[in-house]
Parts: sequence; structure tokens; C-alpha cells
Amino acid sequence: MTDTRTSVLITGANKGIGLAIARQLGKHGYIIWLGCRDVSRADTAVQRLQGEGIDARAVQLDVTDEMSVAAAARTVGQDNGGLDVLVNNAGLMHAPPPSISEESINEIRQMFETNVFGALRVTQAFLPLLRRSKGARIVMMSSGLSSLEDALDMRSETWDVGFGGYCASKTALNMLTVKLAKELDREGIKVNAVDPGLTSTDMTGNGPGHSPEMGARPAVALAMMHAFGPSGGLFACSTQGELVRKNW
Repeated sequence: MTDTRTSVLITGANKGIGLAIARQLGKHGYIIWLGCRDVSRADTAVQRLQGEGIDARAVQLDVTDEMSVAAAARTVGQDNGGLDVLVNNAGLMHAPPPSISEESINEIRQMFETNVFGALRVTQAFLPLLRRSKGARIVMMSSGLSSLEDALDMRSETWDVGFGGYCASKTALNMLTVKLAKELDREGIKVNAVDPGLTSTDMTGNGPGHSPEMGARPAVALAMMHAFGPSGGLFACSTQGELVRKNW
């Protein structure tokens, strides 16, 4: 029998922003599926969440591996019957390159494989389950560095930021977000991207930035968004916790 409680799959969810999203949605009563490459790390995260009273479950999922993604979709479908929310959180960023003119093509390819193709691969695989929901939500973990408008604005805080390959991958993800939002609109499936802001995580070297709990807020808000909410946008959270639309 299909569980009637709202279910969510979060990729790359054993730590950082992904784990914070899982915890916050779990406290709202969602069934949490942690999709992780390393099952042992996922199991550790599941135990932590279960200790907090959250219904959390682990599923092996490598977003760069088609067979892994397909197997994860079968596991969730067999256990849960459907899926209400998909959060494509898994991401990859390499160390700062000297400049885009010297950046490694191989590293850029790896980032696109995870940040762009991985997100689309997972979305395509889980769409049959999302279509069983009365109002599914898809959330893409983008970045403030994805904005073409801000990248060309000398007044923007991102004007002097490098990371050409990483920024390009997130810009490409934004386009997929828009295309999916347009395609799925008639089915009531809302698709949005989020900018978590500068967040202190392992991916950023645990440097300056706010906590993963703060970075998780826009994704959580869009995952729980009502039927009249937006679709096809890039959003962040204000200091007051309200969703704010950002420039593409």
C-alpha cells in the first residue's frame, strides 16, 4: 500500500545543505529518501535523522551512473509508490582555477556530468513517480554564480569571481530548469532553481559563509510551495527568510 505522507528524494544528502534540507523537511513530516553514492555514509545520516524522530531512508544513487539512478527509482517506486518532491542537490566544484583560459577541460566536463547531466538524468528517471503526485515539486540546486546578468554587472558581488567551468554548469542547469518548468506546467509540476548563498560546507572548504541550515531554506520553501506558487524561476532567501526571485 502506498504511504499517503509526502515523500521527498534528495540527492547528495548525507551532509551539508542536502542533509539540512532533509532535516528541515523531515521535521514537517515528510518521508525522506537520502540518495547518496556512499551507502555507508547515507546510513549514518539516516540514523542521525531517525534519532530526531524523522522518517528517513537511504538509497544508493550516483547521479553520474545511469544504472544506479534507474535502480534508485525502482527502489523508491516499489517502497513508496510515488514521489512528491525531488531535490537535485548533488553537486561538484573543483579547486579555484587560475583563469578560464587555463581551466582544465576534464574538470569542467566532470562538473557538467554531475551538475547538469546528473540533475537531468535523475529528473528523467523519477518523473514517472513524480507524475503520480497531485502536485509534485522539482528543486534544482543552482548558485548565485550562475547569473549571466550579475556576471556582467561591475556592481555585482560576483563580478570578480572566477570558477568559469562551475559557473557555466550552473547556468546550463538554469536553462534546463526553465525548459522543464514550461514542459511540466500543464501537469501541475513546478520546477524551480535555488541559490543557497555562500554556505560553509565541505565543497567550499568550510570557509566563510552561513550555515547549511540557512543555505537549505530556499529549497525547503520551494519544496513545500502551494499550488499558486511560481515555476521556472531562480530563488534565494532574504535575511527575513522570504523567497526572493533572482536574475537569471
